[in-house]
Amino acid sequence: MLAHLSHMTLTSALGRGCEATLDALRTRRSGLRRNDFAGAAYDTFTGVVDNLEGMALPIGMERFDCRSNRLVELALLQDGFADAVLAAREKVGAHRIALYVGTSSAGILEVELGYRVRNEQVRALPDGLRYREAMNLFSPAAYVAERFHISGPSAVVSSACSSSAKAFAAAARAMAAGICDAAIVGGVETLCLTTLHGFASLELLSRRPCRPCDAQRDGISLGEAAGFVLLTPAREGDAGVALAGYGESSDAHHLSTPHPEGVGAAMAMRDALSMAKLRAAEIDYVNLHGTATRTNDVAEDAAIRSIVGDDVPRSSTKGWTGHALGAAGLVEAVITALAIREDFIPGTLHCVNVDPAIRGNVELGGRDAPVRTALSNSFGFGGSNCALVFAEHR
Repeated sequence: MLAHLSHMTLTSALGRGCEATLDALRTRRSGLRRNDFAGAAYDTFTGVVDNLEGMALPIGMERFDCRSNRLVELALLQDGFADAVLAAREKVGAHRIALYVGTSSAGILEVELGYRVRNEQVRALPDGLRYREAMNLFSPAAYVAERFHISGPSAVVSSACSSSAKAFAAAARAMAAGICDAAIVGGVETLCLTTLHGFASLELLSRRPCRPCDAQRDGISLGEAAGFVLLTPAREGDAGVALAGYGESSDAHHLSTPHPEGVGAAMAMRDALSMAKLRAAEIDYVNLHGTATRTNDVAEDAAIRSIVGDDVPRSSTKGWTGHALGAAGLVEAVITALAIREDFIPGTLHCVNVDPAIRGNVELGGRDAPVRTALSNSFGFGGSNCALVFAEHR
């Protein structure tokens, strides 16, 4: 076992905290609704976290204010996570806690909104826009580090949709190298105009709530989310869930389309299983990347079948949360950990008739079943692939 998931939290369109997430998965309550974000009039569905506009950052942290960091703060307040970080800091020291956060947009929305009200005569952005604290990609990590006064190594991973899955791998390597005694792994993504316009230009936004693996699927639903996991070295007697292995690859097949046979994805899964010292037959569940686009779902199916075969139950949970891009890996890692903790295999919401081209065992409804080991996949543009293996830890 690489690392124990000693505490975890997740906030998304499903609600605040792990219990709200689990309740939505069990009751098949989606967080997706018709898009009305920032006046971007696209006929699509999005997974928006409510009431972020009124969310205040702690006193002294105001310079970090942006939608992204407000969602970070909201997530940190759930599931006792902030208290767990403070307890870890007290135990191992501020300099021995590392921090790795995945995102693809951070505070870009602040720049976009600033351009809307820019003074065109002098071509100046409005006063108060703070690039360092609220707009650049490192902003969420800088915010968390200052909020908790931790001084260990910190980095933001931005590799599109694999970002926060790869943050787990970075944290595990840091602990294995002995440069930290605990690590905060995070992911945050808020909607912004760049991603909405970008995916619209690629004609990838569905006009319905996304339908992963469905024969009639026609694109993604974008979502917002933030979540965190506190990793500590896995020790005997640490009951719960552990990160058992990870695999990363970069197949660079195409800027926005996966290799049709999922070669790079399969490589990442194979390496993750090898690190975890597990046989394919020992995997009880696979959380699909499952974007609900035509090419991605079929390519992932081919990759999974080449590694674990056809029979292992698998599902995509993006019909609940939407695709949280840079935070997707963290979202689905937490959901996978919940599946192990609760012995519950989530379904694939909005999928009615599985595409005949997808031959793996897609779980539609969700059910209680023993889950001791599970695989979580995250695949990004440009062929940036990451697979994580989680296992029950006794």
